[in-house]
Amino acid sequence: MPETAASRPLPLSTDLVASLTTRTEAAFPRVVDDLVDLVRIPSVSAPAFDQAYVRASADAVAALLGELGLAVEILSVPGGAPAVVAHHDAGDEAPHVVLYAHHDVQPPGEGWTSPPFEPRRDGERLYGRGAADDKAGVMAHVGALRVLREEYGDDLPVSVTVFVEGEEEIGSPTFGAFLAAHGHRVAGDVIVVADSANWKVGTPALTTSLRGLVDLTVRLDVLDHAVHSGMFGGPVLDALTLTARLVATLHDDDGSVAVAGLVHGSAAELDYPEEMYREEAGVLDGVVLAGRGTIQDRLWAQPAIALIGLDAPSVEHASNTIRHTATAKISMRLAPGQDPLAAQEALVAHLEANAPFGAHLTITPGERGSAFLAPSDSPAMTLARSAFAAAWGTEPVDVGMGGSIPFIADLLELAPQAEILITGVEDPDSRAHSTDESVDLHELQRAVLAEVLLLASLRP
Repeated sequence: MPETAASRPLPLSTDLVASLTTRTEAAFPRVVDDLVDLVRIPSVSAPAFDQAYVRASADAVAALLGELGLAVEILSVPGGAPAVVAHHDAGDEAPHVVLYAHHDVQPPGEGWTSPPFEPRRDGERLYGRGAADDKAGVMAHVGALRVLREEYGDDLPVSVTVFVEGEEEIGSPTFGAFLAAHGHRVAGDVIVVADSANWKVGTPALTTSLRGLVDLTVRLDVLDHAVHSGMFGGPVLDALTLTARLVATLHDDDGSVAVAGLVHGSAAELDYPEEMYREEAGVLDGVVLAGRGTIQDRLWAQPAIALIGLDAPSVEHASNTIRHTATAKISMRLAPGQDPLAAQEALVAHLEANAPFGAHLTITPGERGSAFLAPSDSPAMTLARSAFAAAWGTEPVDVGMGGSIPFIADLLELAPQAEILITGVEDPDSRAHSTDESVDLHELQRAVLAEVLLLASLRP
């Protein structure tokens, strides 16, 4: 595990810690019930899905926060999804903490062993789309505030703004516009982002680095219309074959990213054996891992490129036709320290330089998001380590995250002095974005308690 400073004692009395722990245990069954209700709402923010459910999800979250006595608003900007913003003012002397999560979810996908929006409990795991990512994050905040309200009444230890976004799963496309319109409502001294994962069940983690993100679509055209493959095949290659050849140039023979000019870094020392990665990712026997460096280097500190979408006829609907056009969506994760615009330009230059057989390219830039690297010794981070250690009974570890949370850069522009804490309730078995997504309920209870102890500790 990466070395971290040993947690200091919490600045709370033993009696107070015991009381908050007991209250968390008593409050948790309702947290689970409310999480089940939220998961039942299919709040997929992708445009192809019914957005009325995203609004219904926002309404449900607003109702939960309104029950706590917070001043609640549902806000959006033109073209944006509804976000819930709720506030409690503890006075000018109290630190202001922003608690972030998102209530939108990924599309359900295929292959679930039970309906994705009919929550199923199996032992201590709750299955359903959004059960972990990120409606569990929503409920971690709600549960923590319930406990604090029971302990302190109206005299909460900190001023709190709960910010529950509704379009994170599609890249927060209107986040900048939202901050321009409503940023004064969501700025704070400490921002807790409950949208990451712990190291494993029973071992908490604080996420100190995130990769950035660039994606784009590239269309290849070789003919002005599709033609019969028997009559015309041979002299001209179809657009799908040429797309495959172009995408293949993005990696070296060992699977390392071959785009020139990108930042490559190294991650902290960590006991992360290849066998552990293979088990967590579900890598099939015999599949050779790609890239160079340690597992954590390749996951957290190096760029990665994936073909994530391809417009092509299905096998079922295939015909003996030379396809005249094809469109691919390419996603690239960026190492900390990489400028997203420079990375996008490098990727575009590579694609243009490697267009096979003179195929005509049309490249459409998509999302860009900055990487994130947090200081490991800030005051809030120190308190968070102590709170996590108390809640789990073991020291937390500092981890990187291969995924991206692009809006964090926007939050730091809004409040450059804010301390960002990235926490989560997921674990390696949660399968966020995949089939049979789930959350370990013991981990969720510990996450609620950790947030309770952190917020109580921030009181001056």
